[in-house]
Amino acid sequence: MRRVSTLTIVVWTAVASWVLLPSIVGTQSGATEAPAGFDTLTNGFVDQPTHDADADVFREQEQIDEGLGPVYNAQSCGECHQNPVTGSSSQITEQRAGRLANGQFVSHPGDSLIHSRATVATIQERIQPGNTVRTFRTSLSVLGDGFVEAIANNTLQGLADDQPGRSNGNIRGQIIFVPVEEADGATRVGRFGHKNQQASLLSFSGDAYLNEMGITTPMFPTENTSNGLFVGFGTAFDPVPEPEDDGEDLEIFARFMRATKVPPREAGLVNNPTVKSGEQLFDNIGCDICHTPRIVTASAGTLINGGALRVHAALGNKIIRPFGDFLLHDIGTGDGIVQNGGQSTRNKVRTAALWGVRTRNRLMHDGLSFTFLEAIARHGGEAAFVTNRFNNLSSSQRDAIVAYLTSL
Repeated sequence: MRRVSTLTIVVWTAVASWVLLPSIVGTQSGATEAPAGFDTLTNGFVDQPTHDADADVFREQEQIDEGLGPVYNAQSCGECHQNPVTGSSSQITEQRAGRLANGQFVSHPGDSLIHSRATVATIQERIQPGNTVRTFRTSLSVLGDGFVEAIANNTLQGLADDQPGRSNGNIRGQIIFVPVEEADGATRVGRFGHKNQQASLLSFSGDAYLNEMGITTPMFPTENTSNGLFVGFGTAFDPVPEPEDDGEDLEIFARFMRATKVPPREAGLVNNPTVKSGEQLFDNIGCDICHTPRIVTASAGTLINGGALRVHAALGNKIIRPFGDFLLHDIGTGDGIVQNGGQSTRNKVRTAALWGVRTRNRLMHDGLSFTFLEAIARHGGEAAFVTNRFNNLSSSQRDAIVAYLTSL
């Protein structure tokens, strides 16, 4: 929504964290648990009235005269992030496509993102002939993403370095460095999106505002096309000049995400004997190599995001339990799409963070697995040896792992 900017940006951050031991990353002294809950309360980054107001903007429905479209997927952030509370995941998916030429991915005309909606019927995007590389992408939860932003580069690098030794050389997550738009393109380890295409929540917000709602900002000023056809301001399809928002909404979106709590576990199941047994089996067969159960964020006051942000006290030196490593892996699901990471990432996707996974009934990056057993069975590639270990368990042991996943 276009506004006169009156927001004073709070200065936050993140920073260098440190070593890792099996299943444990980050060892700063005095680390405390990140607050968890599906209760819509602030994590302390801002006060509650500010967080409530930011949530309202996150849910706000955009209109054509505010810049919506001309091609888009949703009218608000909350439309795709709302189960069970604002900021969580949803059943919404986006579609991406392209083709292979001499073994290299070539994006669909315009972009790999095929928008599901248009403000004018004649410019509705459709997959063009010959673009046979196709995938869905599920909407991910953004709850706790302020803590994810506050993970130091070195911590993620440590995870990647540790994985070959824990997997007999089978697993090593890929790190990519991506531009931080608010830091004049300085790069940082990517961690947001299925392809780790963004490293900061402000950049992530600008990317989503443009690509999911079609709203341009000073950070992302170029309108989307319709299958390569220019449909921006100056055509009959777009009445609002660029940039359609002055950037203040991006600051609010980022602030909202930074103030969210991490997804909680199901309290009534945590100490269930079957769940406890499943947790041990989950670790024993190697699921925790990628689905990392414990990470410590960088110390408060550390500069991150190319120097554009300082880790806030509410986010620094916190223990988070994401059950994910925020690295790219090839597990044989064949996403096939290249974004920021180059051709080596074509068949790789970010490890799904399993915190809050019990709230999802569509699993994996494409939402095409409908039970935990189906999702586990799809794990091939780097994860094939772990899947084989799972298949060799007794039925009661497999059931215990599923019970554990149901508690996350």
